[in-house]
Amino acid sequence: MATRRKTADFETSLSQLEALVESLEGGELSLDEALRTFERGVGIARQCQKALRDAEQRVQQLTSTAAGEVIAEPFSDPGEAEAP
Repeated sequence: MATRRKTADFETSLSQLEALVESLEGGELSLDEALRTFERGVGIARQCQKALRDAEQRVQQLTSTAAGEVIAEPFSDPGEAEAP
């Protein structure tokens, strides 16, 4: 159940971040409002980054071999290009 809550929290934070970006891109905020919005966005972005790092660490910890032995492996995103 804690995993579902973390996912919901992440999704909520991501939605909030998207809304903040839209308001900043709208260009109708005063300078003070824009700065406060930006600062809030940076805080939310850091929370999201931490949640993603935590999830990646869990994936590494839960990766196991065919024999059932649990090993830690780096997570590779299939969408990422391999470095030459």
